[in-house]
This record gives sequence, C-alpha cells and structure tokens, in this order.
Amino acid sequence: MSPPQARPGDPAPIRVLVVEDDPVAADAHRMYVERVPGFAVVGAARSGGDAQRLLERTPADLLLLDLYLPDGHGLQLVRALRAAGNGADVIAVTSARDLAVVRDGVSLGVVQYVLKPFTFSTLRDRLLRYAEFRATAGEASGQDEVDRALASLRAPQPAAMPKGLTQATLHAVTEALRGAEEEGISAAATAETVGISRITARRYLEHLVEAGRAARAPHYGQIGRPELLYRWLSEH
Repeated sequence: MSPPQARPGDPAPIRVLVVEDDPVAADAHRMYVERVPGFAVVGAARSGGDAQRLLERTPADLLLLDLYLPDGHGLQLVRALRAAGNGADVIAVTSARDLAVVRDGVSLGVVQYVLKPFTFSTLRDRLLRYAEFRATAGEASGQDEVDRALASLRAPQPAAMPKGLTQATLHAVTEALRGAEEEGISAAATAETVGISRITARRYLEHLVEAGRAARAPHYGQIGRPELLYRWLSEH
C-alpha cells in the first residue's frame, strides 16, 4: 500500500532511508515506516556502500540503520557520512545490546535504538517521538523547555508486550525457533519444546512474524490442511 499523498500546505515528510541487508526485514521496516504519518521512505540499501551511493543521489533526513551490514559495522557507515558532511539522524534497528556500542552511537548522532525483535507499535513510538523532537524550533524560554525537548527523544515509554505475552516465554520461543531445522518449526513442535499450549505457541510465533524476526510458510507434506512452519530470520 502506498503512503498517503501530502496535501498542499502540509509540512514536508521526514525522508527515511532503510539500511538493512535482510530483504524480508527491509520490506517490513519500509512498510512500518510508511504506515506512520509524516514519514516517507526514499529508498532501501542492503549495505553501507549502497547507502552511501544512494545518499549521493537522494537526500534523507533519517536512517533506519541495521548495525550488522555485510560490508562493515553500521557505525562505520555513520562515521563515513559524518566525515563527508552528511548530518542525517540515525535510528539503529539491531539485536546488538552492547552498551559501549550504544555510547559510541550517541556520540555519532544515533538518536534512538530499537532492539529486535520489535513490533510496529514500538517503531511507531520511536518515530513519532523523533518527529516531535525534530519539530522543536526557536529559542528555549528556560531549562524546563530544553528538558522537555530532550525528554521527547530520550525518555520513551517502554513498549508494552501484547496482552498475555511475557518476555521470558518470548525468549524461550525465540530460542526454540532459532534452534529449529532450516525448513522451520510448527506451533505444535514449539509448544512441546517450550512446555506451553499450541495456541499460546502460535501467538508468540505470530508476534515474531509481525516483528519481522520470523517468517511463516505452509508445509504440504501430509494429506489434509497444510501445516504452517515458522522460520527464524537471520540475526542482525
């Protein structure tokens, strides 16, 4: 679905470049961004080199950047852009949890981190907070106004898990999915591995699909209705 067209008089959308080498994840990130009012995806790059070449032709205000790229770490790309005078902001979308990397990223202009797996609502929250911060202009009347501007960016509310889901069980399901054979694993097999019901396992698996960390496909190996198999997408 194409994003809604801007009407005359509307502010220009925030231009986003998606930098993600996994094509399934890249498509999911593009779809998520285009569902948020005020944002427009100007392109997708599969590597740091691709991103640099694309930015030479197409300006972007914000990079949605995976930190593990096939031609180097994402922060290397940010350093190269800064050296070239490109000041685009960055939201890092990654599974990396190294706080030293987070500190390095902040010094380079990484304004937010979104940890995989995540849902649309998590990314939407970060994008809207970034838009609120970006919209601040003029001279602050005092310390309180400066604090409020920074708080809009730096203090997001924790994203709630879908009702009935817990982080501990999500971790167990994720580990079962990652340890499955290449063709994938069914909800029934996941339930047996983790020790939960099949219906509960399916809820967690569907949550991972929505978050862009898993894919599902029908398996036609037996007579009758095909069985859905879930496959973990490559770690980034």
